[in-house]
Amino acid sequence: MSSSLPIVLPPQVQDSLASLRSLLCNSIVSSHIRRAYVKAFDDFVELSEESNRPVSRALVMEYRAAMIDQGLSASTINLRLGAIRKLIREARDNGLLDPVGAERVMRVPGVPVQGMRLGNWLTEEQTRELLAVPDRTRLKVKRDFAILSALAHSALRRTELAGLDTKKIQRREGRWVIVDLVGKRGRVRTVPLPTNAKEAIDAWTGAAGIISGPVFRRLSKGGRVLAGRLSGWAIWDVVMTSARAIGIEHFGAHDMRRTCARLCRQNGGELEQIQFLLGHASIQTTERYLGSRQEIAVAVNDGLRL
Repeated sequence: MSSSLPIVLPPQVQDSLASLRSLLCNSIVSSHIRRAYVKAFDDFVELSEESNRPVSRALVMEYRAAMIDQGLSASTINLRLGAIRKLIREARDNGLLDPVGAERVMRVPGVPVQGMRLGNWLTEEQTRELLAVPDRTRLKVKRDFAILSALAHSALRRTELAGLDTKKIQRREGRWVIVDLVGKRGRVRTVPLPTNAKEAIDAWTGAAGIISGPVFRRLSKGGRVLAGRLSGWAIWDVVMTSARAIGIEHFGAHDMRRTCARLCRQNGGELEQIQFLLGHASIQTTERYLGSRQEIAVAVNDGLRL
């Protein structure tokens, strides 16, 4: 019974849900995750208000059961439960909640994931077709082709590509790479940049007159290059629009990342080197166990001929 004791927020915090909401938002860097977490927060607060009960393990379990009844996927449920844990953790760390009571709430289990989400990817032929969509005569099209080429050859996340700076593209071990790329959860990696992708980026930056700062920029309606960098959602739109042009629906920027990884594997790339390319968290474990190091001079994505 002790595990269901309520956690009552201090009156000054209970009276200002906006403060709690802001606390949750300010602790998250990713805009995509922030939106998902705020949705979870709003739903949970609504449940608490409807039942007129304070935050407790029992209430969180009820929220979990309600999401299962709604038929939500395990990944969605676990993401929203993660938002609640994040909220409780932030409130605890800011001295707003009793640490012992907060710990009980944070131990609410997630939902087991049955199987693995297959996801979307393109074949090598489809990828070539996608890259052939832009005619590369207009400035915007040069930019969009460079975006598609970089995603297809180097498996970057859209936010990583949006934040790419010219100074990050350097020569290392006789080849072009993106150095010290800061990825998910602040992990840093070096990403090989195959010749085709580098040439596409050069064609765009040369035509746009970009010699420093963000590689991918916004354009005015008249086609003038603006100072601000392109957003991750704008990159997603470039991919989606191009995919639709070849008859493929519901295909986004992350699917390009998945496509690159799959094609690397099909072209004989070693699994551990593909993990280096993607920057997955498990690569650190792979390095420790196998003593592997990233091969930059001969990179797994050099074998792509798109």
